Amino acid sequence: MLDKYDVIVVGAGHAGCEAANAAARMGSKVLLITMNMNTIAQMSCNPAMGGVAKGQIIREIDALGGGSGIVSDKSAIQFRMLNRSKGPAMWSPRTQNDRVMFSLEWRYLLEQNPNVDFWQDMAVGVLVENNTVVGVELAMGTKAYAKAVVLTNGTFLNGLIHLGEKQFGGGRAGEKAATGLTEALVRLGFEAGRMKTGTPPRVDGRSLDYTKMEVQHGDLNPSKFSYGNTHPLSTQLPCHITYTNTHTHELLRTGFDRSPMFNGAIKSSGPRYCPSIEDKISRFADRDRHQIFVEPEGWNTVEIYVNGFSTSLPEEVQFAAMKTIPGFENAKMFRPGYAIEYDYFPPTQLKHSLETKLVNNLFFAGQINGTTGYEEAACQGLMAGINAHQKAVDSAPFILSRSEAYIGVLIDDLITKGTNEPYRMFTSRAEFRILLRQDNADERLTALGFALGLADKSALDKVERKQKLIKQLKSELRSIGISPSEANPMLLDKESAPITQQMKASSLITRPHVTLADLVQVSQQTATAVCEVMEAEPLAVEQTEILLKYEGYIEREEEQAQKHQRLENVQLSETMNYSSIKSLSIEAKEKLNKLKPATIGQAARVSGVSPSDISVLLVHLGR
Repeated sequence: MLDKYDVIVVGAGHAGCEAANAAARMGSKVLLITMNMNTIAQMSCNPAMGGVAKGQIIREIDALGGGSGIVSDKSAIQFRMLNRSKGPAMWSPRTQNDRVMFSLEWRYLLEQNPNVDFWQDMAVGVLVENNTVVGVELAMGTKAYAKAVVLTNGTFLNGLIHLGEKQFGGGRAGEKAATGLTEALVRLGFEAGRMKTGTPPRVDGRSLDYTKMEVQHGDLNPSKFSYGNTHPLSTQLPCHITYTNTHTHELLRTGFDRSPMFNGAIKSSGPRYCPSIEDKISRFADRDRHQIFVEPEGWNTVEIYVNGFSTSLPEEVQFAAMKTIPGFENAKMFRPGYAIEYDYFPPTQLKHSLETKLVNNLFFAGQINGTTGYEEAACQGLMAGINAHQKAVDSAPFILSRSEAYIGVLIDDLITKGTNEPYRMFTSRAEFRILLRQDNADERLTALGFALGLADKSALDKVERKQKLIKQLKSELRSIGISPSEANPMLLDKESAPITQQMKASSLITRPHVTLADLVQVSQQTATAVCEVMEAEPLAVEQTEILLKYEGYIEREEEQAQKHQRLENVQLSETMNYSSIKSLSIEAKEKLNKLKPATIGQAARVSGVSPSDISVLLVHLGR
């Protein structure tokens, strides 16, 4: 009954939507299979996109031609650039989103592509012939066939929800778990494991007293995620901050004996950097309060997401403890928080393209690979969708290096190191984070996306225009001289040493606390040059300032990236028998035989492989 497809995507969460969108935009005929057409791109946890390192990922997805940045902008209710007080490598965009609008915008985007078909059912197995996937088997007995298959099952694989001492199957509150697929994959030889995550209660915003909380407004001049034609917000909804207290903690502890976290009901690993409230008060017993972010769920709803209060304690304990938080004294709960355990497949079983090593043309993306977070899932979906299309048309895989994108860092970490707890991206994971800034994702990746047939020509033209303006402004600032009489009042005000002779604007901007805006105030020539570029492209002005202020650091990191890339260019055969290389350590032989790294660079990042082992490999290869 179903047609033969180029690519089948199983699951319509953040990874599945990006995978289907990417493959379809590149020309593949795509079937998107979901258990519920009404929950496409559902924000299962907090209604927000981006944040530290995650915002950089959304910008990278957008630069390549993906959809998350566009959808985030269209459904945003607040925009903030985090870490502005730190260096630009740490600046991270974040939106608060309307949960319903986000889901609808993704569905609209997918429905506008004639290459995407939809089917509502549950996948229970994959069809494999000659060690190559040829389709999927569905719960209602239908079989769907394709040249490549992408599995993005989220938390649904044998999902088990925990609420106090109660347990019930489910992939999300109110939705059933997906069964059968894990067992089918294990029969094919895949290794599976269990992980857990959690979510906080949702409450009625009409029952909260916001006067007892700190208000958290969006940016005064909000930006946006997408480099395209979406619009920044003109009005924004505020969030609020409040805190737990010792009374809150005392009440929460009364439920510890019934907590699945502590009574042994949950045996799997949860996200280290997003712990439950009971985990926080247990691990940080010396802290007498914890921050709670009070986040609206959308423009037209009173529902509130209680960020920082993830819990699986009995609902009556949750409710009693919550009412001790300032502003929550009369809170009405819509639904309690809960924890969920689900199956995942250790990602060391994948190639860098996210294709499985065991079965050709089968790709895994998202939480099935042991990650946590919408952004981490979305970028994997994008890459899996791209590479599923590439496989369907017999083209080379598309792989990003660690020096090209946070996406490259994430996938390399997963493939090389694996993970035994939900993996979350941080700026600290990227060794080239000065190069991988949120402001230059378009320059790094749009040309690559365009070459794939994913990014539009208009996006490429916009990047090239911005690059010309940056080059122009840099040149002008290097030629404009600023006299002591112009600069010194401003420098003394900023407690910076005065100058005794004329200095170039490009040199003054390298001083701490001196900004391009300061130079515009004191130098008419600078003001003229900046205003000309600002009218054409404001982002070019910001980026010029970053490039001049951090020029030495950027050049040094580019040199390190080039050295790193030389090791990445030395290929290793998938059939290499490391046991036969006598001088390798026993641990290196064991790890390398299991992982089968693609390059010397990847081998060097494997835990237990020493620099001397790498030297042995290079000698073995005649390098």
